[in-house]
Amino acid sequence: MLATLKTYPATLNLLLCASLVLTLARAVTLPYLVIYLSGNFDLGIADIGLVIGSTLIIGSLLSLYGGFLVDRVRSYPLILTCCAVFTLAFLGAYGASQLWLFYLCLVLVNLAYAVIDIAVKSGFGSLLPVDQRSEAFSIKYTLTNIGYAVGPFLGAGVASLDTSLPFLLSAGLGAGYWLIYCVGGDKNLATVETGQPATPFLAVGKVLLRDYRLVCFTLGGLLSAVVFGQFTAYLSQYLVVTTTPETTYRIISTVVATNALMVISLQYSLGKRISRRHLNAWLAAGLSLFIVGLGGFALSTTLVVWVIAMAIFTLGEIIVFPAEYMFIDSIAPNHLRGMYYAAQNLGNIGAALGPVLCGLVLATQPAQYIFYMLMLFIVAGGLFYWLGGRIASDRNLEPLK
Repeated sequence: MLATLKTYPATLNLLLCASLVLTLARAVTLPYLVIYLSGNFDLGIADIGLVIGSTLIIGSLLSLYGGFLVDRVRSYPLILTCCAVFTLAFLGAYGASQLWLFYLCLVLVNLAYAVIDIAVKSGFGSLLPVDQRSEAFSIKYTLTNIGYAVGPFLGAGVASLDTSLPFLLSAGLGAGYWLIYCVGGDKNLATVETGQPATPFLAVGKVLLRDYRLVCFTLGGLLSAVVFGQFTAYLSQYLVVTTTPETTYRIISTVVATNALMVISLQYSLGKRISRRHLNAWLAAGLSLFIVGLGGFALSTTLVVWVIAMAIFTLGEIIVFPAEYMFIDSIAPNHLRGMYYAAQNLGNIGAALGPVLCGLVLATQPAQYIFYMLMLFIVAGGLFYWLGGRIASDRNLEPLK
């Protein structure tokens, strides 16, 4: 991976750096939001889940307009503006004494992060030929997971001094990237085609809705994200109900470490092999691994079985994420690339719904039923993925194999 990064232009490496640094900034605080909301605003567990989930959903919905802006303005000022909002929102969260202000700051963090992520992915289309984008997507996802793996440890270190200090650290990381990109960013980088006429936001939305491939794939991504979007949350819920707190902590910490190590070590080498020619086959393989992993979770009685099930589940994750990116890249017209990636971000709604739905099942049904429900979501998501790969769009693209 390092050898590949050395061959990339500085502009592309700066975009990839955003995935690492800004993800690291989010990961510093996200694991401690539950503790912070409980201690500082005296919220119950249900209200905390509502706050965290709804801010993610609102940020994802608003990012649709962010994707519209990615297609309309140069990336340099857009990334700098969003990075400034990202930084100031963390500073606001640090100083917020009222829940509504803290809530607004979380929405702005999620929105700014989502728009920058869209700009980064759209930048790949401007800077790389088609056959090199899969490799870049895999590098991006690897860097993102490094951020999520390292961030909580940094957050734990500063949170031991004061529970609000992680927000300052996140703001510092955001400010650091803003300064680096301000100095070294490509001021002329743009994903918009200069010859394209200006089209209103709602009119662009209608164009997207007429692309049945995108609609099917967005629905498939939303349904599948219920399963892999926040798997640590519903596994924790399941373990709290079925085991002791000590066992829950031991299993969760082990499976999260397993997931992080596998993604970091295998994502690049496996992800770069995913090609546009057989995306449906790759997706089918990845979703099948999710189902096998879920079955392993349902049957797990020892830590070893939990680790094996997580290893299988993670292989599915390693395949599905770059395949999703490549699918969108394969159907998105150059002048609407940002909007297409913004539509893909709606999968975050599924990620936010996962813990809620699993909580309802755990409250009313035998605990193992959550995994059977999640398998159904994978099957339904896979069906929409398949339809998205087979239905001819209004641009007369050849079906994907």
